[in-house]
Amino acid sequence: MIAVVDYGMGNLRSVAKAIEQVGFPARVTSEPQVLRDARGVVLPGVGAFRDCMANLKSLGLIDPLLEWIGAGRPFLGVCLGYQVLFTEGEEFGRHRGLDVIRGRVVRFPPAAGLKVPHMGWNQLEVQPGSTLLRGIPNGAYVYFVHSYYALVEEPVTVARATHGVTFSAAVERGDLFGTQFHPEKSQQVGLQLYRNFAERCWSSRP
Repeated sequence: MIAVVDYGMGNLRSVAKAIEQVGFPARVTSEPQVLRDARGVVLPGVGAFRDCMANLKSLGLIDPLLEWIGAGRPFLGVCLGYQVLFTEGEEFGRHRGLDVIRGRVVRFPPAAGLKVPHMGWNQLEVQPGSTLLRGIPNGAYVYFVHSYYALVEEPVTVARATHGVTFSAAVERGDLFGTQFHPEKSQQVGLQLYRNFAERCWSSRP
């Protein structure tokens, strides 16, 4: 089973349904023991960095998530769940994230004609050799909704996109994965990504 973390923010059922659509069981949960018993964990999210970290803390989920990631087990952060993987975010002040990837989450800079939030379909510049993006071609379109992006300070980026600035759209380090875009809203490309992640969950150690 792949656990979809419920901390009160995000498209939880749509993420679980996408995983189930590609043939793997998923369960929406906020119970630490259920997370520990899963084959993989997905942390989705829509909203503010500060609120995400506060909710995770109030539910007692930060330590279980850090233990999971620290053990090298398959983990996927999506949109806000991707952003909180970084050291800190600058939305509504500076707030510490899970700090498992070095970097800061900052707002898109003001620019003529640039709409914020970045919302809608955009193309990926895909790096070769990614486990998460296997079978997804360079130039594939995926769906974004975000006003902040990550300034990544280590070599983990496997896809980029451009919205005024070029930013990291997906990261990968071992079995730690993250996407700024929403795979569950990205049609066949997103389903391929969830299939890749789920297959990795079942091929890695229990």
